[in-house]
Amino acid sequence: MNIIVAVNSDWGIGYNGKQSIVIPEDRRFFKKVTDGGVVIVGRKTFEDIGRPLPNRKNIVLTRDASFAADGVVIAHSLNEVIEETINEDPNKVFVIGGGEIFKLFMPECDLAYVTRIDAESESDTFFPNLDTMSGWMRERRSTPYESGGIEYSIHIYRKGAMREMRG
Repeated sequence: MNIIVAVNSDWGIGYNGKQSIVIPEDRRFFKKVTDGGVVIVGRKTFEDIGRPLPNRKNIVLTRDASFAADGVVIAHSLNEVIEETINEDPNKVFVIGGGEIFKLFMPECDLAYVTRIDAESESDTFFPNLDTMSGWMRERRSTPYESGGIEYSIHIYRKGAMREMRG
């Protein structure tokens, strides 16, 4: 299972339920990586997105027993999500947020695609700093890109990696 997330320079991911900084090129990267796979999302983030993501199996995790939405699989626990993804290619299963969902699934994930945005914005939700989190190591980092005056790069972290690789 994988994580895909965009973080600000302070590892902030959102404010008032919305993504803090949106980079169109990062959205295209997200689409390319998750296309044809499974995305796992919390109800609040799903409602912020506003619809199921096309060409992906969308699993919405919620505590709300009355929640319903067309075009998605509803799950009410981590175990239900794991059961729903057991026969899926683990390389194509992505946890996409929000903050509570990331924390819940961190122990289940082995790879994280992290877009590091070289900017700060007010945040009330943060992703764990994988640079300091035990058991996670950066495997690679892209060269810096620029969008609308904001620099960003894509980092791949692996759980249990022994050292940072170049490339």
